[in-house]
Amino acid sequence: MVSSPEYVAFIAEQLSELEQISYRKMFGEYAFYYKGKVLGGVYDNRFLIKITKSNQKLCENFVQELPYEGAKPMLLISEVDDKVFLKNLVEVTWEELPFPKKRKV
Repeated sequence: MVSSPEYVAFIAEQLSELEQISYRKMFGEYAFYYKGKVLGGVYDNRFLIKITKSNQKLCENFVQELPYEGAKPMLLISEVDDKVFLKNLVEVTWEELPFPKKRKV
């Protein structure tokens, strides 16, 4: 199942208080970026975020799910209506994520 543009727009709006948040369509789904790092995305109308030590503490009762077959598990974010929680979650997650490796040209 491919994610609906309406759900992606809803998640983007919920994250709109973060200045450098963006998303991009990739392989029929949507990757979300914050300050140059991929933090997660929308897969099958589910908002998933990469797992870090800090965000596991914030989301200790959240379920881990695969965004697609063969991928690493991610946290399924069920609190998508709480903008303050989402902002804090993204900021805490960003701190522990690596920047993408530069591609050789």
